[in-house]
Parts: sequence; C-alpha cells; structure tokens
Amino acid sequence: MRNDIIEFTSAYLVNAASVAGRKESEGPLRLLFDSFCSDDRFGQDTWEKSESEMVRLTLKALTDKCGIAPGDIDCAIGGDLLDQCVATSHAVNNSGVPYLGLYGACSTAAEAVLVASLLASTGRRSAAFASSHFCSAERQYRYPLEYGSQRTPTAQNTVTGCGAFLISPDPTPVRITEAVIGSVQDNGVSDANNMGAAMATAAVDTILRYFNSSGRSPAEFDIIATGDLGREGYEIACELLTRCGLDLCGRFTDCGMLIYDIDRQDVHAGGSGCGCSAAVFASYVCPRLISGEISKAVLIGTGALLSPISVIQNKIIPSVAHLVCFERC
Repeated sequence: MRNDIIEFTSAYLVNAASVAGRKESEGPLRLLFDSFCSDDRFGQDTWEKSESEMVRLTLKALTDKCGIAPGDIDCAIGGDLLDQCVATSHAVNNSGVPYLGLYGACSTAAEAVLVASLLASTGRRSAAFASSHFCSAERQYRYPLEYGSQRTPTAQNTVTGCGAFLISPDPTPVRITEAVIGSVQDNGVSDANNMGAAMATAAVDTILRYFNSSGRSPAEFDIIATGDLGREGYEIACELLTRCGLDLCGRFTDCGMLIYDIDRQDVHAGGSGCGCSAAVFASYVCPRLISGEISKAVLIGTGALLSPISVIQNKIIPSVAHLVCFERC
C-alpha cells in the first residue's frame, strides 16, 4: 500500500505576515492582519502593480517580524493568479533573492509551504507566500469592473490579500511535520462560477489519503482548514466525507468562509484566490500556533486549475489539493 505522507525532519515556522484589502478589512479578521489598504490600490496606478506592491509589503512585514534582512532569505517561493505569475515576479524583482514561482491556483500557499519545507531539509531558509487581488483577477478571468457583470450565488469573491511564511531549518516552537501532495481530480464541473464544487472532490481525496496513511485521528487537531472551497464547496465536502465515514470531529472549517462575514458582506459563497488561504492562515492560525493557544493545525490548499481560455471553451475544471501539517514542538 502506498504511503502518501511526506515527513519533514527539520522544517520550522519562524513567523507569518499578512496584508489585505478593503473588503477583507471589513470582515471578522480585520484586527489580525498586519496591515490593509482602504482603496485596494496600495499607491499604484494599475491593479496588477497594486498586487505586486501588496506582495512587497507582506514580505517586508515578514522580514521585519522575523528581525532579518531580505538578503537573509535563501529562496522566495510563491505565486498568484495572473498569467505567468507576473504579480509575484515583479514583487521580488531586483531583490537579489533566489526565486521559485509557483502556480497552483488557490492551492499555491500550501504548495509554497510544502516546497519551502523540503528546502529546509537542505539547510535553506525560505519565504513561502501567495497573493491575489480582486480587481486584477476579475479583469483576467471575467470582465473589467466597469462592465458591472452579475455573479451567481455559488460564485466566490477573489480575496485581495497576501500571506507569507518564513520556513527555516533552525528549531522554533512550531514545526511543519507532514504533507500530502494532491492528485488532480475531475468531477465534471465546468461552471467557472462554482469553483467550490469543482474543488470539493480534490479536498476530500487529499483529506482521506492523509488520515488513511497517517493513522491519525481528526480529534488530534485543533483546526482542519481547506482553502478555499467557500460555503458551496465546504457543504459538498462535508457530505462526501460523511459518506466516506470520516468524522472530522467539528474541527473542519474553510478559509473562504472565515475571511468574510458571508451573511453581512456581499461575497456570495465566500472567498477564493491564492491570497485567501495565505492571508487567513498567516493572520488567524499561525499566531495561535506560535503563542501556544492551539497545538496542531492542517491546511488543505485547494486549487481550481482553469484558465481564461479553458473557461471560454467551457472545459471541465480539474482541481488539486495539497496538505501541510503544523504542530507545536
């Protein structure tokens, strides 16, 4: 029987940082972000430049909190939703830090932490991060904001946010202990306005693989968070997990549901985008791990692997989910 678990021997979380936009600052996590921008522009004249500046601000907040200079980072590992990850590459341009660009859609934050943890085993200290911006993503995947298009109730709001994590081989109170690399799943969903449904089966597959291979009980964990299925995908995942006989013991939540007040804010099914799980985990979960308020947490980053062209061609949306486990030492 295949063992799906990757075990890390020397990967530690030093600290995490997050920056968010206006709508996110009006949600329940307002006081937890390191900073936010009231107009989403971050002082720039295009939305793409705004996202790059948001990434730069997040990485600066991370290095400041860790008490290090950018040159002390051995590798920057991250991505975004834009073509060729231009927001990320422009953010680290001329920094002198070696760079690995990743694209896993909304699973990018978990993927980046996973890769950074692998590099930690070689003695390298890495910044893992992911970002998204509502306005730049809308222009690429749907319509410019001026068009005023309407969204369905199953649609999710792309989060304007960024989260970054410093992963080091040097011991800290919080370890990244295990991971599962997701496999691409296809459950026949082609509606780009229902990505939660498209991603739900990938999340369930990875969660089942983890608990079947690890022999752990969900009761051991304080938080088991997908990122991000939104309310629609979360409800589907709960139903599928119940059918498969796995009880997550009330620990199961979703970053796309945590970042907004879904009943009060106009976000339809919740949040999405690379920056959603990155910002939520960096602001809401990691500080609680570092302080000792909680001792174990799992992030299952879920990504809908679509493109603007595949949407126009009405192709089925494959999805993937990567899992990383954080534990107090």
